[in-house]
Amino acid sequence: MLKIEGVYPALITPFTKDDGVDKDGLRRLVEYVIEGGVAGIVPCGTTGESATLSHEEHKEVIRAVVEYSTVPVIAGTGSNNTKEAIELTRYAEDVGADACLLITPYYNKPNVKGLKEHFARIGDAVEIPLILYNIPSRTGQNVSAETQVELAAEVKNLKGVKEASGDLKQVGAIIRLAAEQDLDFTVLAGDDFLTLPIMSLGGKGVISVAANIAPKEMCAMVDAMFKGVMEKARELNIKLFPLFDAMFLETNPIPVKKAAELMGLPSGHVRLPLGALSEANVEKLRKVLEGLGMLGKR
Repeated sequence: MLKIEGVYPALITPFTKDDGVDKDGLRRLVEYVIEGGVAGIVPCGTTGESATLSHEEHKEVIRAVVEYSTVPVIAGTGSNNTKEAIELTRYAEDVGADACLLITPYYNKPNVKGLKEHFARIGDAVEIPLILYNIPSRTGQNVSAETQVELAAEVKNLKGVKEASGDLKQVGAIIRLAAEQDLDFTVLAGDDFLTLPIMSLGGKGVISVAANIAPKEMCAMVDAMFKGVMEKARELNIKLFPLFDAMFLETNPIPVKKAAELMGLPSGHVRLPLGALSEANVEKLRKVLEGLGMLGKR
């Protein structure tokens, strides 16, 4: 069973000039983050522009990352259509993914009964671990600590959550309630800038945007937290904080793809309806990368 802890970059999806998936570029990105020491890789999340990938492209990216990776792969397979989520999750399991990340259904705004049935159906369809992705800013709906722990108790292979609610009180409640019920349920930060506070509450790492750019540094920070070397962790957090901020100068993944491009990593454009980063923000991003010594790094 996969040990869910450490740094997992939410991998960008590089595109070619004619708007196809850049498979060679994808391989280079996988190699780059693995060289940085990451615990695993998460393709086809929000940062991977899953919303604009066709079903075949979605499967193609998962299959390719599994093929290229020497670390565990947690494939993004969520949907607001339960049948579609089951299809993608089964596919990811079949091609060798180690776990799947499932965003809570967006737009539909399911009630708790529907939400539980959604995850139960997916859990029954596969054997690999599942990770809930709670991001109310994208889905329009928060999954409460109580509901998350109830889901973990009822769905045997639901083993963790990527928590991006931004609510540290909720994070603490999830960890406390899961411990009280002796559940194997891991909390990962869903926002880079909250990695340290969430780990201080008992979280086990982060699914990270910034790790696309600075995997080595993110891994060093998380490792310092695991070892209890708080001063080092705080120093790295302060050093990286401008990068965390720059990753959201505009809608994710617009800035991180531009950062990869400025570093010489495969990136390509963002797909519509996202547009290119403004020139003013490109300059802000460039200054952050210069300050970290990352321009032209690759």
